[in-house]
Amino acid sequence: MSKTFTPAEVASHKTPDQGLYIIVDNSVFDVTKFVDEHPGGAKILKRVAGKDASKQFWKYHNESVLKKYSPKLKIGEVKDAAKL
Repeated sequence: MSKTFTPAEVASHKTPDQGLYIIVDNSVFDVTKFVDEHPGGAKILKRVAGKDASKQFWKYHNESVLKKYSPKLKIGEVKDAAKL
């Protein structure tokens, strides 16, 4: 079962000690153990940790990258905010 996170919960995971979580299209990914493997370097992942990185992700990646790494890194979804 997939866990749901609030944006605030994701935001609290922005250091290696707390875990590095990012959001891409409402999916939450734990990139803590992936930072050293990231072809673009650890620096960019640390910079977007705790945030919605969708814009940055899609600027440099395509759908196949998401499909390849989702099974390993996806830990849940962002809760939908109340919609009126």
